[in-house]
Amino acid sequence: MRKPIIAGNWKMHKTIAEAVDLVREMRRGLNAVETVESVVCPPYIALPAVADALSGTRVGVGAQNMFWAEQGAYTGEIAPGMLEGWCQYVILGHSERRQYFGETDEGVNKKAHVAFAHSLTPIICVGEDLAQNEAGETDKIVRGQVTGALVGLDAAQVSSLVIAYEPIWAIGTGRNAEPADANRVIAVSIRGAVAELYGETVAQAVRIQYGGSTNDKNIAGFMNMPDIDGALVGGASLKAESFVGMVTATARVRG
Repeated sequence: MRKPIIAGNWKMHKTIAEAVDLVREMRRGLNAVETVESVVCPPYIALPAVADALSGTRVGVGAQNMFWAEQGAYTGEIAPGMLEGWCQYVILGHSERRQYFGETDEGVNKKAHVAFAHSLTPIICVGEDLAQNEAGETDKIVRGQVTGALVGLDAAQVSSLVIAYEPIWAIGTGRNAEPADANRVIAVSIRGAVAELYGETVAQAVRIQYGGSTNDKNIAGFMNMPDIDGALVGGASLKAESFVGMVTATARVRG
């Protein structure tokens, strides 16, 4: 059984003080749920304070991105070694990084290798935009992103990472894919691509989230799908009641 994972991507929200207040408000509710893994991904500057506030709980911490170099003249970037000790996860290839900062599948792949070298578990984001979806290119785009991100990783690494399917047209828009449609893309284009590359055992081990306007009201529909193992959550993760509600709803559905 794959343990569900609900991760909150706070994006460019919350000061350090606000971030600590938020995790203090939600940590008891999240810590009470043993059957679902919960992760919060605050801005870089809040990582140490959030990690301290969550010390001794089962709630994980993730970074929203990192660079692939160990150090150097890369103004504004964060090296993987700078994250060690503060978080266990790192989001890679989010659509906003691809759209606004020109990130590519090759870059995501380089970061994935470095993440594993620093004991960080990648949450690799894939997904098509609206034009690609309407043109019937979803499977080709998503499969290509998965394949590109995994180049050179071994079976054990792929089994342990997380993939997030986030159709770009559903992020922050209030629109979301129908659960059955999201499940089909995850089963065919993502788990299917992993199976072709690494075999069915690895494909069945990797956890795959759905992301795109999920909240405590609609999460149960996604968690009822057999190939969806959690959610990468945006706006709803900024409200303690909503995020805790998503984790507890997932626990009810998935036992």
